[in-house]
Amino acid sequence: MDIGRRRALKLLGGGVTALAGFRALDNVVLGYGVLVGTNLHDQDLASVAGDAFGPQAETFALGDATARLDGADLTVSSEAGEHTFGRTDVERARAVDADHGLDGALVAFVRDAAAIDAGDVRFEFSTVDAFFERCRDAEPRPAVVEASRGPWFRDEPAATVERFTEADATDPKSVVHGLTDGFREYADYDVERYLAGSVEDNVLFGAADLRSSFADPVAFDALLANGETGMFCYEFVFRSIEAFHARPAREQSVPVVAGYVRDARHKHAYTILASVVREDGDLVVPATFVDYTHTTLYDDLYVRGVMGEGLEAYNTRHRATEIRWY
Repeated sequence: MDIGRRRALKLLGGGVTALAGFRALDNVVLGYGVLVGTNLHDQDLASVAGDAFGPQAETFALGDATARLDGADLTVSSEAGEHTFGRTDVERARAVDADHGLDGALVAFVRDAAAIDAGDVRFEFSTVDAFFERCRDAEPRPAVVEASRGPWFRDEPAATVERFTEADATDPKSVVHGLTDGFREYADYDVERYLAGSVEDNVLFGAADLRSSFADPVAFDALLANGETGMFCYEFVFRSIEAFHARPAREQSVPVVAGYVRDARHKHAYTILASVVREDGDLVVPATFVDYTHTTLYDDLYVRGVMGEGLEAYNTRHRATEIRWY
């Protein structure tokens, strides 16, 4: 059943104090390998990140042509006509590339797609600054980055993202930090909804829907219009993916694809940011992790002096159950 916000607050009642203390301990200390569990540094992270990584977009731009993926087939369309062939057929790609005047862009994409399909790719994980330095020192592969973006978070206007972040949407590093500032200005971590969910799950055992009583619109337009809107961890992730995908990969200073990291143990979600590069003939996927729940919550609670900024998530206080490239 659904109940109103006032009634929900009453139901939270005495269970909140005990639950809040336990959940804080659980989320900060337990399950990251201190006593039990694991963390991003200790996990076989490449297998988690690589499980669903690779070309998936139905259509994407390739120079002056449009590429369309349909299972194992790739169709390239332009004023020169339309050609369909196997998406890992490099020799066929050379001929089609020449027919459409793509200057090697199609061949590069097909080589990269074939390497990913064959598992011939290396993931490298690092902190935010190291990630961007790593990407700038290698040959970018914007076509396969664009194709690896999922279909769900591609439509946010760049102008809206730039207004929210006060950053150039073609500069992902600026967007990383602009999102931190934007969320701190226009949003709060929704502590009330978090506590309501704890009571719903652990006291009422799902007998009443408490979370929905606290939910507000959290699209970028709504955040800009309303300000101080409560958000949950997965909502920070969705907005961040939209922001990083607001410009085509080929227009970005570092082509990036963003994804959703789920930590089932702690019921938490945060963001992975990746690119694709070639180095000495090898295909490499550098990646980093950011947590806008922490950046916002630490600011809300005035604990940045103790806890830090909270942005970096490639550390021993995060773990990943699965990574999805939405």
